[in-house]
Amino acid sequence: MSYKAPIEDISFNLKDMGLLDDVLPLPGFEEVSEDVVDAVLEENARFVEEVVAPLNVVGDREHAIWHDGQVKTPQGFKQAFEIFAAGGWQGLQHDAEHGGQGFPKVVAAATSENLNAANLSFSLCPLLTDGAIEAITQAGTQEQKETFIPPMLEGRWTGTMNLTEPQAGSDLALVNAKAVPQEDGTYRIFGQKIFITYGEHDMAENIVHLVLARTPGSPAGIKGISLFIVPKFLVNENGSLGKRNDVWCASLEEKLGINASPTAVLLFGSGKSEEVGEGAIGYLVGQENQGLQYMFIMMNAARYNVGIQGIAVSERALQQAQEYAQERVQSNALEGSAGPVPIINHPDVQRMLATMRGLTEGARAVAMYAARANDLSLNHPDESVRTSNKAVYEYLVPIVKGFSTENAIEVASLGVQVHGGMGFIEETGAAQYYRDARILSIYEGTTAIQANDFVGRKTLRDGGAVARGFIKAMQETVAELEQQAGSRQLVFIAAQLKIAIQAYEASTGYVLETATEGNLRAVFMGSVPFLMLSGYVHAGWQLARAALKCQGRSEAFYTQKQATAVFYAAHLLPRVSALSAAVLAGDLAQDSLAYLKTV
Repeated sequence: MSYKAPIEDISFNLKDMGLLDDVLPLPGFEEVSEDVVDAVLEENARFVEEVVAPLNVVGDREHAIWHDGQVKTPQGFKQAFEIFAAGGWQGLQHDAEHGGQGFPKVVAAATSENLNAANLSFSLCPLLTDGAIEAITQAGTQEQKETFIPPMLEGRWTGTMNLTEPQAGSDLALVNAKAVPQEDGTYRIFGQKIFITYGEHDMAENIVHLVLARTPGSPAGIKGISLFIVPKFLVNENGSLGKRNDVWCASLEEKLGINASPTAVLLFGSGKSEEVGEGAIGYLVGQENQGLQYMFIMMNAARYNVGIQGIAVSERALQQAQEYAQERVQSNALEGSAGPVPIINHPDVQRMLATMRGLTEGARAVAMYAARANDLSLNHPDESVRTSNKAVYEYLVPIVKGFSTENAIEVASLGVQVHGGMGFIEETGAAQYYRDARILSIYEGTTAIQANDFVGRKTLRDGGAVARGFIKAMQETVAELEQQAGSRQLVFIAAQLKIAIQAYEASTGYVLETATEGNLRAVFMGSVPFLMLSGYVHAGWQLARAALKCQGRSEAFYTQKQATAVFYAAHLLPRVSALSAAVLAGDLAQDSLAYLKTV
């Protein structure tokens, strides 16, 4: 099936929901008007629909191919990336100082979603490059910024993130790659990194690896990790490419999904480069032993973007399922019909499609609201506004990542179910979204890691201040909905949202109180349910706000949008109460599972 960028819903969030009104007046966005944003979205849609989306099935079938340390991407990928680079898409949200275009994150989030929906495997390369640009921008020296950022913004070079090692999955305290200082101020890097997305490929001239490693005598654990820039090719003083560095791709992983994306095993310092000798030459970023702090810049950027990927895969699965349901004729209508009808007429197919739409559009609204907060945190002239929105953005990132990616698995699974037996057959394409979606809740921090961060750093650290601020805003929306007494739909949404908010508030209170009492195991037993219920509430709140904006509008888009909000309130918001019950029973659940302990 063909992919169509969901410009109407994106524009609704940007304009009807007021995101552009909040962001465009900020300093730094003087050249960005609503008309310019429209033009960017239109061109982005044309590019992803015509150039990138047709390669999705091609890449899934061909895979990336490794041979003797080199990787060939599937047919058409290199040419598509050249068009991507020429269009300036890599630099859309980055500062103009080094060649970026300086657009707000709310716009970049939309274009990123469209790229990911068109082809998840292809989009992973720009995603990691974005993170590398941000990390070097914030932590690199002026020379490092001038050397490495412009070529990445231009799409001539790409970036990677090298954390994981065979013995160190998510526990980075176990990283043991070594960085040996040299007399000239560089370091020689030795070690193996695994699961390196686009760690080797043929789409760009150079690859800028950001690598975690330990210097001699560094402290044990995470306090002894440093961050290094290790380019595939060294860079001459005039910016041209120099010697081939001692970093080599040993193999590619065979995966469940995202088959076109090369997931590399990289060897640093294996002695394979005759040009530089043994040991990959690297350049220290910032100070020694502060590497994890710097890498978190890249990781947090990636976590938000992976949440966008979840929304993207959900949108793609929804579009295909809806198109199939409109075309597939089977069984008579429930109330009777002259013959078989398209399955979109059957109540349970409608339920599945509405669930897919509610989860997708709800998560999109939360992510774009978070992007708004990020723009305000960086650009608003008032320091107090910047500070409060920074806290809001940081609070929402684990929700965007965890909730959106778990949704993607459910939505893609429902997409297979709508297709019935044909969904289990690769020919239709529905299975690819299910396979591709499965990694999203794992990489860049599993859902449990997001939930632990959400509890520990985002709820306990500020005593629930951000959560209480959201609860107050949500209660104001309920009051506004309740004033619409003439609308049965809005009153119903208000009633359901009120129940969900109460469960959100009770769960937050339990987390704070139980942690204060020192029973952390009981709190973290319910960390994932707490994260997910927060996601359901925030998505429900955004859809409730959307329903208010749609009231009185007769156009098809607005009536469908309000219908989605009603369905979400009826079928998805009730999940909050069940998840809250799990959170509130954390101490009992923890005690009951004592038999599972092995230490």
